[in-house]
Amino acid sequence: MLKEHLTIFIILRKDLVKSLGWTSGSIIAQACHASTAVLHQHSSLPSTKEYLENLEQMHKVVLETKNENSLLAVANNLTELGIPHCCWIENPENIKTCIATAPVLRSDLKDALKKCSLYRQ
Repeated sequence: MLKEHLTIFIILRKDLVKSLGWTSGSIIAQACHASTAVLHQHSSLPSTKEYLENLEQMHKVVLETKNENSLLAVANNLTELGIPHCCWIENPENIKTCIATAPVLRSDLKDALKKCSLYRQ
């Protein structure tokens, strides 16, 4: 049986590109902001410490969701499961752009991300 890896799941709003015309660089920056923030905010968690102990074995999965409402639904699902996460808000525009989970096992997510698909440009 394969060992399950701690993974950061990053969920981006697809409408930022399609409707709002954000560039690839802007979208990548949102993922970077959220993943950095979640590691900082949850640096005392054992899972975060373990994740950061082996930089060569970091795992991240980048997913997409349709819009702000679906992003907020994902945040609610994560909260209900007790999964630590960060919802990144881009300022000064005050736009919720992205969620990143603290390092977690995929099996702990249950169905929290079932409506998300792999991010595609």
